[in-house]
Amino acid sequence: MQFEFFPSRTMMLYIGKMFAVRIVAVLLMLVLILQTLDLLSESGRILGAQGNGQAQLMTYIGLRVPQLVSRFLPYSVLLATIITLMTLNQNSEVIAMKAAGLSAHQVLAPLFLVAAVASAFTFAFNERVVTRSSATLKAWQAVEYGAVPVDSDVKANVWLQDGPNILFAKSIAGRGAAMKMTDVSWYRRDPTGMVTEIVRTPSATFARPGWLFQSPVSFDAQSARRTAATEARVYAQAVEPAQIIIRRADADAESLATLSTSITAIRDAGYRTSELDGKWWHKISGPLSALLMPLLGAVAAFGLARSGHLFVRAVIGMGLGFAYFVVDNAALAMGNFGGYSPMLAAWAPFFLFLLIGETVLIRTEE
Repeated sequence: MQFEFFPSRTMMLYIGKMFAVRIVAVLLMLVLILQTLDLLSESGRILGAQGNGQAQLMTYIGLRVPQLVSRFLPYSVLLATIITLMTLNQNSEVIAMKAAGLSAHQVLAPLFLVAAVASAFTFAFNERVVTRSSATLKAWQAVEYGAVPVDSDVKANVWLQDGPNILFAKSIAGRGAAMKMTDVSWYRRDPTGMVTEIVRTPSATFARPGWLFQSPVSFDAQSARRTAATEARVYAQAVEPAQIIIRRADADAESLATLSTSITAIRDAGYRTSELDGKWWHKISGPLSALLMPLLGAVAAFGLARSGHLFVRAVIGMGLGFAYFVVDNAALAMGNFGGYSPMLAAWAPFFLFLLIGETVLIRTEE
């Protein structure tokens, strides 16, 4: 029995069920509190838009809750780990299991199993739900909580550099050469930066190169003369679809496959993609953080409860868990600035705290 990772099916089900229930309970508590606070801060802006009411508030909650679940599930696993292990320790169940010949890793095995399921759920939930809700919510916020966008891939209020000139589109739909701009304005500027001409059009399509303006209307700032053209014309020849992807590529709002396509398009255009590369890797390493939490919080499982050090052990376990999230965010920020390679920025904190957790567990309990 001592050489099996799951030596007892009964013990595995007992601890695993206890752990899973506490994860769900802690997650619901965190999401309920944070969603309430977030809704209080945003409800004024939502209801401030004309025609919005209770239905729009419920829509906001439906779009925001998946983000909160994804972000705080690893924290819930950490807190549930400490609560579960403290309960087992206080009831002397850990002592009984170790007296039966189980190692520290075998005691923690059911928690690792449940945490692995939580990691897999987080990854799938991010890919199928969170990315879509994030894209829709950001598009909705871009129009100041006006009409809810049907297509979450629509980019709103996009400003682009065309050499010394500026191109603005109220919205952009589609990808690559199939992109279509609506309510477009092109501003010609002189060497001093003053606008000398404004060209507006209801819609524009990519013309390889440039953008084909349908029925453009030109306004000359010096003569104050307005001219309407009967035929379509090409403007903003320096603006390419890759620039729009760069300006609006959002790792939080794109699935792994979509983000890969965006990174490839940006790289083919000759632009730097290290920030998006780091976020691509973090889409895999991030959900795995739940798998680390039982190891980092394991210090709360061992030691005599009556010694008075159980609370200190729980604080140490909580400190290790929160330290991981701090280091993870710092490494990702350093990767964005080019201090680390994208892969190192995404994976170094995970393996660092894996080694720290294993070292603490082995030296103190094994």
